[in-house]
Amino acid sequence: MIFWELFSGFFIANILGYGGGPASIPLMQQQVVDHYGWMTNAQFVDMLAVANALPGPIATKVAAFTGFQQAGWLGLIIATIATVAPSAIAIIILLKVLSHFKQSSVVKGMTLLVQPVIAVMMITLTWEFSQVSFDSIGYVQSLLIALVALLAIIKWKVHPALVIVLAFIYGGVVMPHFI
Repeated sequence: MIFWELFSGFFIANILGYGGGPASIPLMQQQVVDHYGWMTNAQFVDMLAVANALPGPIATKVAAFTGFQQAGWLGLIIATIATVAPSAIAIIILLKVLSHFKQSSVVKGMTLLVQPVIAVMMITLTWEFSQVSFDSIGYVQSLLIALVALLAIIKWKVHPALVIVLAFIYGGVVMPHFI
């Protein structure tokens, strides 16, 4: 039963996750936390933070970790296949269709109008994650870290991976003195 749940949960999240890993994260969170209850929202946030610090596609890392946590190596393989298969199948089909109808106003409209939906999903996920942060380290620390990260990425052009590593270091060296 767990193998089917892992496959269907990640397959659904990734087949509907138009826009890649970032777009499928809220869908995965809904499956992993809300639907199946495999972990709490706080655990999902922690797992996502670690997954973001590692190289490679985020969706695949989330699936691999969750699959392994729930059902060992076979769970890891099943969840990873369920995550990769929708993209592989969809890219083959979509590229064929889109290349044939690339000048169509319908195709242009579909691809443009789905972007605000993805933006809302990301904002919702950000809000939920910020609540976990506020609850665990407080509003001041959370907002200060968010502001520094925003400035580092946008103004100072620091690579996001380096910002994540610096946040890990800050969390390991400085935060223990505040908690």
